[in-house]
This record gives sequence, structure tokens and C-alpha cells, in this order.
Amino acid sequence: MVKLNKIYTRTGDKGDTGLGDGSRVPKHDLRVEAYGTVDETNAALGLAQLHAEGELHQVLARIQNDLFDVGADLCTPEQDASKHPPLRVAASQVDYLEERIDALNEHLASLRSFILPGGTPLAAHLHLARTIARRAERLIARLMETQPVNPEVLRYMNRLSDLLFVAARTANANGADDVLWVPGANR
Repeated sequence: MVKLNKIYTRTGDKGDTGLGDGSRVPKHDLRVEAYGTVDETNAALGLAQLHAEGELHQVLARIQNDLFDVGADLCTPEQDASKHPPLRVAASQVDYLEERIDALNEHLASLRSFILPGGTPLAAHLHLARTIARRAERLIARLMETQPVNPEVLRYMNRLSDLLFVAARTANANGADDVLWVPGANR
């Protein structure tokens, strides 16, 4: 368990930060960018959750907790042997997202066009979180090109953005109030 008595440590004052394995990297390191963007996703979900109720509120709360698992996984580089195995995202966490996507999608109107990010305040916040999750996914994919990363992390972020899209449509009266793109409407 994490115990924080002092919030500032001054250890990053020269532009580096500590990873979960104790190593130090520049604050602009791709690994730090990746888990920092996961944290941004989580903050956007916190805003969305202010507008959510019932089951969707509970789903978002669970995802927020899981995103800390994603961040913990990303901040601890893969190692061959460790006295204390790090927390890693599990396939069951991805499975949960897929189950929620399927359940939400059952009630949605069919898509007739691309959707503009908007509608209700909840839908707008979910769309914002979705775009941040997509950015995190891109950063994780880049990181995986040069360093070993738990593949479940990338799968999780990919499914999360899908879930947030479906959840945003759910928040827009199950798709009935989606804001549809009209190609060339303003020419």
C-alpha cells in the first residue's frame, strides 16, 4: 500500500522522475508521457462521473481504479526477476470492458453518420475522456516499439476508448440525441 506523508520531495526539481523500479528518467520520457496521459484520461473521467448515475457511475468508478493499475503497470518497466512482482493489468480487466461495451451497445440506435463529440454534458465529458484515452493508446503503442510493455495495457486502453464512445452514445438518450456530422454542411 502507498503511504504519502509528504507531497513534495524535490527529487524531480532537475527534470527527472522516478519509475516504479527505482530508476530515474527524464520527465519527458515516453514511458512518463504514456502513464501521464493515462492519468489525464482518469481526470477527465472524474469530470464525467459528476454527471453519471446508476450503473454507468459504478462502471466509471471501477474504470478510474483500473486506470491506476494501468499507470502502475506502465511506470514499472518489465523485468525478468523481481523480489516483489509489480502490479500488472490482467486480461480479466479487458474482458470487463468488453462485457460493458456489449451490454451498453444492445440499447443503442444504429449509427447513420459519424458523431460529433457533444450532446449532454455527460456525453461531452465522455467524448473528451475518449480522445485522451486514444492519445494514451498511441503513446503506449510507440513505447512498445522500443521497450517491453505488458500487452494487456494496450488492449485495455483500446477497449476503454471503445467503451467511452458507447457510453457517450448511451448518455445521449441511447443514441437518439447524438450530434451527427453532416458532411459539407457549411460550404
